[in-house]
Amino acid sequence: MSATATPNSTPPTGPTRSSMSGRAWALLLVLCGTIFLEGIDVAMLAVAVPSIRSDLELSTGTAAWVMSAYVLGYAGFTLLGGRAADLLGRRRMFLVWLAVFLVFSSLGGFATEGWMLIVARFVTGVAAAFMTPAAMSIITTSYEEGPQRNKALLVFAGTAAGGFSLGLVIGGLLTQLGWRWVFFAPVLLAGGILLAAVRLIPAEPRPVRTGGFDLGGAAAAAGAMLLLAYGIVRLEHGMNGWPLTLAAVTAGLLMAAVFVAVERRTASPLVRLGILRKAAMVRADLGALLFVGSFFGFQFVVTLYLQELRGWSSLQTAIALVVLGVDAVLAPTLTPRLVNRFGNARVIFGGFVLAIASYGLFLPVGMDWSYAAMFPTLILTGTAFALAYGPLTIAATDGVEEREQGLAGGLLATATQFGSAVGISAVTAVYGLAAAGGDGSPQSTLEAFRAALTVPVVMVVLGALITSFGLRTRPRTQENRQDTPQSPARTPAEAAH
Repeated sequence: MSATATPNSTPPTGPTRSSMSGRAWALLLVLCGTIFLEGIDVAMLAVAVPSIRSDLELSTGTAAWVMSAYVLGYAGFTLLGGRAADLLGRRRMFLVWLAVFLVFSSLGGFATEGWMLIVARFVTGVAAAFMTPAAMSIITTSYEEGPQRNKALLVFAGTAAGGFSLGLVIGGLLTQLGWRWVFFAPVLLAGGILLAAVRLIPAEPRPVRTGGFDLGGAAAAAGAMLLLAYGIVRLEHGMNGWPLTLAAVTAGLLMAAVFVAVERRTASPLVRLGILRKAAMVRADLGALLFVGSFFGFQFVVTLYLQELRGWSSLQTAIALVVLGVDAVLAPTLTPRLVNRFGNARVIFGGFVLAIASYGLFLPVGMDWSYAAMFPTLILTGTAFALAYGPLTIAATDGVEEREQGLAGGLLATATQFGSAVGISAVTAVYGLAAAGGDGSPQSTLEAFRAALTVPVVMVVLGALITSFGLRTRPRTQENRQDTPQSPARTPAEAAH
């Protein structure tokens, strides 16, 4: 049924309608508000870290952990968060963890020591790990699979990119008032979203579980994700402390093996391993990991180039990069038309090809490049994000049964978080190695930036190769979908009645 249908109407036999009722749009805006909140939260803090470090007299390591703690919390618990939405209730998980996000963001604003900020950011990341998959699974179970759900997911994805891009500018402005506003501003937004969510997110029946909760699997999953995320974050240290980095990654892989063994033996697994046999979903998750990783790695290198080599202020840099947010405009307008005409696989592949071209254009960056010389890469990068990320989100949840939509969303969110960590850590490591081999002159620093810029290029080339296998797969039509046995989606209109 479409979101404009009544409870007693029958599924349409013709083409799926993409129109949505006012209540359906209101629900979507609330859910998009959370991903926007997450985007501006991360972006604003990235701009404010230098001021926080100076005001609280933090060491370089402590300042780095203020950023890394969020990634650890998010990446470590996203898989568990996605499954918890399926098993414990999507509405319940969304509201509870949005409230936790609100509380600990406010606590971060009152922090007077580095460890307080680190704890606040870690718990905020954990809250996002439960909140975001719940929001995505509410979308995928509330809007009919096809054009309507595609539109909802593309708006959701575009809002994420828009939040990050606008967050850079907003963070620069708020930091001028005082870095604590970077924590307090999201609290105000989260409070408004929470009030609207209580009213608009429909009640749902209590999920039926035939067995007990898989505590062993949950512990093993969280342990594996935390250790692997920690090892990835440590890659930015290069050869310094490599034994600890290697030990963390090895322990994470061993814990992942334990998790698989537990899931194979338990009667009620946290994660049904059979879901990993869905080739399209796995391709989408790997593609999202590589694409998001390349995007954040590129943005990180460009930020360093503009501020450290060119001497631009944080606000100037933020305004220069805001054009990346063109995705927020293109994702809900242009991308749905391209998906309807060419299918997800071709649009995703086109996004990767465009990203290869955009990053490649920036490889010969010079010491005195004008903004006009940088603009083509920035606008193409934002356009590539609009083409790839939203359709990857659709592909990662398409054809998954309703009872596992939270798990599918958790797998996608896990991939994107690991991607961002890999992208930033890899470019930092390459830049550090290249800079260490130079003479410290501006020209050698520029060469180090150029070396780091090869990382995003390699990541999108790999992503294009992986997603190209989907070009041979015939897109599922609406008739195909109706032949697939799965639980019908509960629309906002149905739930309201």
